[in-house]
Amino acid sequence: MKINRYQDISEIEKEAKKDYIDRHSAFVHCASSAKKGEKFTVKVKVGDEYAHPDDFDHYIAYVQLWDGETFLAQANFTAGMLGSMAGHVEVDFNLVPTKKMKLTAMAYCTKHGLWQSDEVVVEVS
Repeated sequence: MKINRYQDISEIEKEAKKDYIDRHSAFVHCASSAKKGEKFTVKVKVGDEYAHPDDFDHYIAYVQLWDGETFLAQANFTAGMLGSMAGHVEVDFNLVPTKKMKLTAMAYCTKHGLWQSDEVVVEVS
């Protein structure tokens, strides 16, 4: 399966392409440091500026969180989860880190495939 990756939409001229890339891209939001053994919240949001459809045949089916090549968690969704209106899927994952993390998120669109976020490094002390 092809993995799509985010491109900086400020460098893209066509509005339709900006919309397509942004609304499918996963973004990892969290602090850059955590304390070993303490709960740490990581928010994954799909889309930043543009909302994704929530139609019966076109929606975000799942969001995954990875630490390097280690699968950490997954949240699954069904069509209509956002009231059948375009919106941003958001998930909070609560982790208990033990070492430095290199977090990435994956989002799967039922129509446009798998999308990977940029990596976010979290130092753990």
